[in-house]
Amino acid sequence: VQSVVRVVFHDRRLQYSEQQQLEGWRWSRPGDRILDIGEHRAWGGDRGGFGSRADPPPADIPLSVGILEPQIHPTLLNTVEFLWDPSRRTSVFVQVHCISTEFTLRKNGGEKGVPFRIQIDTFGAGGKGDPPEHLHSASCLVKVFK
Repeated sequence: VQSVVRVVFHDRRLQYSEQQQLEGWRWSRPGDRILDIGEHRAWGGDRGGFGSRADPPPADIPLSVGILEPQIHPTLLNTVEFLWDPSRRTSVFVQVHCISTEFTLRKNGGEKGVPFRIQIDTFGAGGKGDPPEHLHSASCLVKVFK
């Protein structure tokens, strides 16, 4: 099966402008990613590592167990995906490299910060020519502070 992990905004008002918010973050932090797997920060971009989906990921992901073929989308800074076998023990360690106050209007300190949601969507293989079958979705609310 394949799982797609994303960090998204929990508040509905920010969900409407999510793409613009993420573009602003990308512009202010070139080469950085919002979400990564394991200890490997920024697999794509300027820090070395693989930059396209066809390139192999690092072979060593010590904090995650049982994940296969982890991949990032160089343009989707808030998304990672991987394959895994549901009959084996599997866990994924994700790192969020963005604090909750980076998307607040005022930046004088003491802001409440916006809540994020880590969302995991899992898909099974579709038939010939069919899209993948959606099996399950799960999410949790997070706030990231320094």
